Amino acid sequence: MSSLHIIPPALERLIRSFSQLPGIGSKTATRLALNILRRPAAEAREMGAALTELHGAIRLCSCCMTFSEQDPCVICSDQRRDASLICVVEQPADLMAIEKTDSYRGHYHILHGVLSPVDGIGPEEIKVRELVARVQSNGISEVLIATSSTVPGEATASYLIDRLQHLPAKLTRLACGIPMGMDIKYADQYTLARAIQSRANLREP
Repeated sequence: MSSLHIIPPALERLIRSFSQLPGIGSKTATRLALNILRRPAAEAREMGAALTELHGAIRLCSCCMTFSEQDPCVICSDQRRDASLICVVEQPADLMAIEKTDSYRGHYHILHGVLSPVDGIGPEEIKVRELVARVQSNGISEVLIATSSTVPGEATASYLIDRLQHLPAKLTRLACGIPMGMDIKYADQYTLARAIQSRANLREP
């Protein structure tokens, strides 16, 4: 007898839904679905209500393109932050990671992706046009490009530099190098090269 007939249809639908999420295989999806089934019905209803509400409550901030329940978002509307400094990241999760460091007090711009011609993702599929418009019109003094050090991330950074270099804003790139606590002999060639290129001056000029 196939598992399709053993698993109740409602549970099977939930497993299929979880399986569509990135990084979730069939085993993990089954474990998650069974975990929800074992919880009180009130918790399951609360989770379902949260999912139903999600698309109605969340929108893109018209300034930085992050997900938000208000427009502008809480960061863009915070008068204590430096609106002349923009940190460009790939996804909202990158914004969250930088905010956790509590070391950046500027604004953001979310691209919602990186350039990947193989996957059919070009400049029109990510928020490049909106970034250029911001830098052109909003008195931006610096653009910190904080895309990842992957091949698509580096290609996106190069494209952004090409698009923005004729504008008066200063262009900077998030430094990459040897992670804290890593033995240098275990670093790959690319990481070592970026660490050398991003080396810092230890003596005041």
